[in-house]
Amino acid sequence: MYELIQAGPRSWYIECPAKIGLITAGDNGVYLIDAGGDKDAGRRIRKLLDEKGWICRGILTTHSNADHIGGCKYLQQQYSCPVFAPGIESAFTKWPVLEPSFLYGGYPFAELRHKFLMAQPSDASELTDPHFPREVEPIPLPGHFLDMVGYRAPDGVVFLADCLSSEATLDKYQVSFIYDVAAYLETLYMVSRLEAPLFVPAHAAATADITPLAEVNRQKVLEIAALVEELCRKALSFEHILQKLFTRLELTMDFQQYVLVGSTLRSYLSWLKDSGRLSARFEDGLLLWQSLG
Repeated sequence: MYELIQAGPRSWYIECPAKIGLITAGDNGVYLIDAGGDKDAGRRIRKLLDEKGWICRGILTTHSNADHIGGCKYLQQQYSCPVFAPGIESAFTKWPVLEPSFLYGGYPFAELRHKFLMAQPSDASELTDPHFPREVEPIPLPGHFLDMVGYRAPDGVVFLADCLSSEATLDKYQVSFIYDVAAYLETLYMVSRLEAPLFVPAHAAATADITPLAEVNRQKVLEIAALVEELCRKALSFEHILQKLFTRLELTMDFQQYVLVGSTLRSYLSWLKDSGRLSARFEDGLLLWQSLG
């Protein structure tokens, strides 16, 4: 774990729970792509940089989920380096309480205010900042989170953030987090047609051919959508749909899974309703969802 692996002439990545990319920038400088989940991850990253004689010139975040930005504060303090974040992700990076608040739909209670859902705050600039390295190309990857991007390094290596999960992860967790299902499916289609010498997803093995994994992820989305439709043959409230989803997929309910899977389920319900496959109505003070097929 935390092994440094070369991906291209100027690209590297750190093998860890959420892969961290590195792009060399001359004069012993490197740009990081994401920063791990916490201060300990930041320390491990610094140790690897020190061993190579590298200095962090900046952190290019892909999105503001805590497992990707948790090390930013420590590294920013160590190197006095800028942190760049795309769009609304910059606000979540500055004020990380927004993530559990967004997931829960209100002020998050204590069991949701932890490092896996709420990183330490760090200062962040948007990708339009003049100090952003222009030799690095941001690639919009909407769907998983609000304004997520990937990055193409100058040597062509593409870092894909969380737009793909490994097949093993999908088999284990079944429901991967999705904010916008329609946008996510479009992203998978786009990614499957990208060309690069190597693709580095954050939660799957690096590969020169990303198309098969993109298709696996697409099929899983369609499978979960079909299951939600099936569960809604009888009009049900959100809580009952969530309960049935956990039971059918043999998932274990806890506070974190409640908000992660629950938020994703709401995204599926929205997509299915907008697609004309579900109806929604109020009855006896409840919002009920029912399939139209």
